[in-house]
Amino acid sequence: MSEVFIVGVDLAKRVFQVHGATATGDVLFRKKLSRAQFAKFLGDLPACIVAMEACASAHYWGREAQLAGHEVRLVPAAYVKPFVKRHKSDVVDAEAITEAALRPSMRFVQVKTPEQQSQAMLFRTREMFVRQRTQTINAIRAHLAEFGIVLRLRIRNPDTFAHEIEERAAGLPELARSLAQRLLEQIATISEQVSALDVEIKVHARSSHDARLMQTMPGVGPMSAMAVGAFCPPAKNFRSGRDFAAWLGLVPRQHSTGGKERLGRVTKMGQKDVRRLLIIAAMSVINSIERRKRCVEPWLTRMLETRPRMVVAVALANRMARRLWAMLATGQQYRIPGAAA
Repeated sequence: MSEVFIVGVDLAKRVFQVHGATATGDVLFRKKLSRAQFAKFLGDLPACIVAMEACASAHYWGREAQLAGHEVRLVPAAYVKPFVKRHKSDVVDAEAITEAALRPSMRFVQVKTPEQQSQAMLFRTREMFVRQRTQTINAIRAHLAEFGIVLRLRIRNPDTFAHEIEERAAGLPELARSLAQRLLEQIATISEQVSALDVEIKVHARSSHDARLMQTMPGVGPMSAMAVGAFCPPAKNFRSGRDFAAWLGLVPRQHSTGGKERLGRVTKMGQKDVRRLLIIAAMSVINSIERRKRCVEPWLTRMLETRPRMVVAVALANRMARRLWAMLATGQQYRIPGAAA
C-alpha cells in the first residue's frame, strides 16, 4: 500500500470498485468494497491521489477523501469514455478512471462545497416546480379543449387565468368542473412555492459578495448570479474569459483540418443552465435597447443592424460570460464599455 500513487474509484450506491496503481500506471490491487468498507478504506489509505468520475455523489466522496488527506481528481464522464477497453464493467471503468486521471493534460472538476450544492438544489427545485406548473397548465388547457373551450396562450396573471376558466367552464358537467378546479388549486399551490423560492434566491444573492458583484452588470439578476456561483468553478480555474465562455458552450464548434478553419454553431457544451440564463439576460438587454432606442456599445449597434436578434443574443452572452469572468477574477464592478474613453 505504501507504493500506491493513485486510486481510481467507480462510484455506486452500495458497491464501489477501486483500482490502485503506481505512478507509472502499474496495477497494485483491484477491490470491490461496500459503502461502509469504502469509507474505512479512505481513512486507512496512505495519502495519494483519489480519482473519481464526476457523477452522482462524487462531490460528497470527494470531500470525504480530502478530509482523509488525499488529493481528489474528479474526471468528467466524457473524458473517461475514451479510456474504456471494450465491454462494460465496474473493473474496467475503475481502470479507465485511473488512466484518465494520470494524463497530464486532463481537465478536472472542482469539488463543490455543501453550500454550493445547497444553492444548486435550490435552483433545481425551483426549475422543477416551474416545469410542473407548466405541465399542469398545459393539461387543463388540453382537457378543456376536448369540450370546445380553447384558452388563450399568453395569460401571465394566474387570477385572470382562473377567472376565465371559471367563466367558460360553467356549462361543463359537474365532474369536469370539479377536476378543473383541482388543477387550478394545484397551479396556485405551485405558484406560491415558486414565489417563496424566488425570495430565497434573492436572499442568498444578497448575502454573497460575488453575487452582488455580478448583478452590477445589466441583465444579470439574482437567479443568474446564484447559478454562476452554484454551478461554475472558481474564476481562477480558467486562464481567460474565453476559456470560461468555451466551458459554457458559447463559442463556435470547430471542424478544421488541412489548414482550413471551419466554424459552425455554438457547441452547447458545459453548464446548460448558466448558458441559458446568460442568453436570456442578453435578450433582455437587447429588448431594453430597442425600447429606449439607445445603445452605448457601437459593436452591439452594428450587430443589431445586420444580424438576427437570436444570433446577436448568443454573441452578447459570450461577451457577458467573458466580462463576468473578468469581474470575478479581479473583484471589480461592471464598467460600461467606453465610459473611460
